[in-house]
Amino acid sequence: MEEKKTAASPDPAEQVEELLAQARQTAAGRVSRREMDAILESVRSQDAPEPSGVKRVRQGKTAPDEQDLIPEPEPEEPIPANQNLLTGIPDLTDAAIGKRPVAVMVNNVDAALPQYGISAADLIFELPVEYDLTRLMAVYGDYTQVPDVCSVRSCRYYYPILAVGFDAVYVHWGINPTVAVDTINSMEIDHFDGDSYGSGKYFGRDKDRLSAGYALEHTGVFYGTKVPEMLEASNVRTDLKEDKMGTAFKFVEMDKNAAPSGKDAKNIRVDFGANYSTFSYDADKHVYMKNYQNKPHMDSKTNEQLQFENLIILETKITPYPTDSVLKCVDWEGGENAKGYYISEGKMVPITWSKAGMYDPLKFFDANGNELQLNRGKSYIAFTYAGNCKVEG
Repeated sequence: MEEKKTAASPDPAEQVEELLAQARQTAAGRVSRREMDAILESVRSQDAPEPSGVKRVRQGKTAPDEQDLIPEPEPEEPIPANQNLLTGIPDLTDAAIGKRPVAVMVNNVDAALPQYGISAADLIFELPVEYDLTRLMAVYGDYTQVPDVCSVRSCRYYYPILAVGFDAVYVHWGINPTVAVDTINSMEIDHFDGDSYGSGKYFGRDKDRLSAGYALEHTGVFYGTKVPEMLEASNVRTDLKEDKMGTAFKFVEMDKNAAPSGKDAKNIRVDFGANYSTFSYDADKHVYMKNYQNKPHMDSKTNEQLQFENLIILETKITPYPTDSVLKCVDWEGGENAKGYYISEGKMVPITWSKAGMYDPLKFFDANGNELQLNRGKSYIAFTYAGNCKVEG
């Protein structure tokens, strides 16, 4: 009868070396060389310590001593409940958490200066209007903290399209009677027009400006301090839509603002045609100070110059509107080939940008096509003609 052979017992030393090889492969790049040497030495002595940041777990049906080294996940950064979704800064009042922002149209011609209420804005948009002048849209993340704003001006069709991307309540005084009326009537947007309310509870005229000789159209005031009352009285939704509950942009980690990897950007000029804005970098404050052309752009109530952590300059196609050549037709959609510049912390990098649809948010992308991370803070966003942004180091 043939003798049955039994399998030879595995060599314990070979088993150890096999496990060590597996540990090397699993832990590669996760622990330091010094920690790995300590692990190997202690395994050989059958008294292995647990390296920092690594715990031992059994995976599946394996031999009793076969273990993988798996790093403990880093704790997620806690997001403050009062984070302002427009800036990433935790400064919302309790009453504004989860609530909609407010966007206000602001006159921006020499005869209307200085404006007031604009230094409190979290975002300011600047785009060309008729005759290549510009108009601002100031956006406030905390609807309970909107100041009185002057001078308020009329709607052009592309501004509410930008506002609705943030689920903002849109405020203006007057409206272009053709394309802007058609656009806003076709949209799902809550808006308040000073022409409908007149001088009274929520809109009025600045008497000091009238006495000083300002033209009537440069004296319109929106009483922003009454926004909560206005929305409640008008039965307007205050809660953000579910798809707008996240931050408006992708921000860096809290307290981790840093300069983008790009060229020096200390002085910037953005041309729109008949008007232009300039900025100078204040390295001590880590902000860009805005000028109206070459003079400080001031808020007359707070006596503060406008300042921003982020400048975002978007190049786009701007042409006369087909049915009214005085008006502007602005490409607000962008796309993978739409160029722009992100400027922060004294540096500038080229970007691309898009807005997929009327109700979608603006998105910015780096040179690799990844969504751009903005530094936390206030942002200035301009739409202008290609080649109209000049940056000096």
